[in-house]
Amino acid sequence: MRKIKNQNIAQLLMQFRFASQKQRRKQLDAAEKLFEVIDKKKDYPFEFVCYRLTRFHPKDESAQQLIKGDELAEDLRIFISKISGRLAQPAIGQGEKVYTIEELAKLFSVSTKTIHRWRKRGLLARKFIFHDGKKRFGFLQSAVDKFARANPDLTAKAQTFGRMTDKQKQQIIKQAIKLTADKGLSRHQIIDKIAAKTNKAHETVRYTLLNYEKAHPGKAIFKKPAGIVNTATTGEIYKLYKQKCSIKELMTRFNRSKSSIYRIINMRRARALLAKKIEFVASDEFLKKDAGEKILSEPIDVKKKVPGKGAKPFELFGEHLLPEYLQILKDAPVLNREREAELFRRYNYLKYLACIKRTSIKPNRASSAQLKEIENYLAEAEDIRRTIIEANLRLIVSIASKHARSGVSFPELVSRGNFALINAVEEFDYTVGFRFGRRASLNIAKEYAKVSGKSTEPSRKRAASLANIQRDMRTKEAVDFAAFERARQGLAQVIKNELTEREQHVILNRFGPIGLPIKKKTKTLKQIGEELDLSKERVRQIELTALQKLRQSLSSEEFELLTG
Repeated sequence: MRKIKNQNIAQLLMQFRFASQKQRRKQLDAAEKLFEVIDKKKDYPFEFVCYRLTRFHPKDESAQQLIKGDELAEDLRIFISKISGRLAQPAIGQGEKVYTIEELAKLFSVSTKTIHRWRKRGLLARKFIFHDGKKRFGFLQSAVDKFARANPDLTAKAQTFGRMTDKQKQQIIKQAIKLTADKGLSRHQIIDKIAAKTNKAHETVRYTLLNYEKAHPGKAIFKKPAGIVNTATTGEIYKLYKQKCSIKELMTRFNRSKSSIYRIINMRRARALLAKKIEFVASDEFLKKDAGEKILSEPIDVKKKVPGKGAKPFELFGEHLLPEYLQILKDAPVLNREREAELFRRYNYLKYLACIKRTSIKPNRASSAQLKEIENYLAEAEDIRRTIIEANLRLIVSIASKHARSGVSFPELVSRGNFALINAVEEFDYTVGFRFGRRASLNIAKEYAKVSGKSTEPSRKRAASLANIQRDMRTKEAVDFAAFERARQGLAQVIKNELTEREQHVILNRFGPIGLPIKKKTKTLKQIGEELDLSKERVRQIELTALQKLRQSLSSEEFELLTG
């Protein structure tokens, strides 16, 4: 049984726990009388409810709180059940007949489920102690009579839902088989004809035929199955749909209409989207009115996943897949600072849109267009994610090659590096202004610091492959040293002019000698703090301030030359 929804009524029930038996009986009678006069379509102030139950007017703010009639009726039903449970008098000696649920069902020739439904419609029940000593729900004759008088149509109709003998069920089945010969009649029309002839309710006939078909799957009465589709069937339909099975094939295979197949597929698509974990890095620019126009105005050409070539470059793999993996590195794009920021902005905005649009999905009424829009957002976001990851795979090889003799096999290092890189993509805040490579390198290095194992030297073939790819990487990253030297000198001059001595010291020690293609060992925030007699956090603040100054004074190429 559910709990009382309204907190004020629940509080009253708690207070009644300390009342005497006599007071509880009065409150039980008052609750039943109130229950009988409640109109479910109206609202009632709590003051009215409280006075009817206790004869006291509340004087606090709760007095004017409005309670919906249908919610009040349900809470009172539970209230009556709990109060009567604490009184729990013997059924014998009540001065009138007390029916159990089973006895009342037999009296009206209905099921016990129908009795429970009647309770929600207003049939009052109390808890009594019956002859077996157990406490159960019971129905006073007076309460039954009141309900019957108030609901003559309901109780009369219920008689047609009565329990049937096996002989009556067989007659219904025979009539259905006979009527199905008339191809002009629908399932609904056939059931209506049988219901009228047997004086049974439409639902009784429908359930009888449905249960027969379930028990005899090879002897279906109707050519087309009933409208209700079980979970296993909907799962199979959706699985085949994702495997590119056509709608026409699904209609034929499951004997369903086109609209029914689409409804099932859309329901499963909606549930899959609602269950999907979607996280994004928030940005204030997403909230602007023209955000979509600015961020999505021009399509971004991203590298698509090609089956058979790099289809699974980020999963755990063995040594036999290493050559294929290294080939992916050769084909991977190189992203400059602007391109990288553009991709991260679009990636997170697409997921933001998917989250916002997803809130309006109703699984049973989701439209194909609505679902397709969200799926397209996520599909494009996934393509961008893959492009970002592939553009940074060289980091994994570079860092993994330094740990190849640290006790862990190279394939495992690459696999762990892949997952660290993926996590870095999800967590990276592009709005700060740093390059993604710094965050990714930190994630990968931390992951490698966790692992240990038996030493596994790289095989000769694998070592050769690594040497080739690293040589290719060095070729790609070769620079025009004359242009490089000019940029380095310009960068050094800007640092000298724009930064204080302390800021210069922090920047030069954090990022190494200005613009050298081969970085010397840099210092940590803690080490710099010890040199300057400052805390680690204070050094971090100085670094951020200095970088903000340089970002305003340097070109993107110069800033990238500094930060790497």
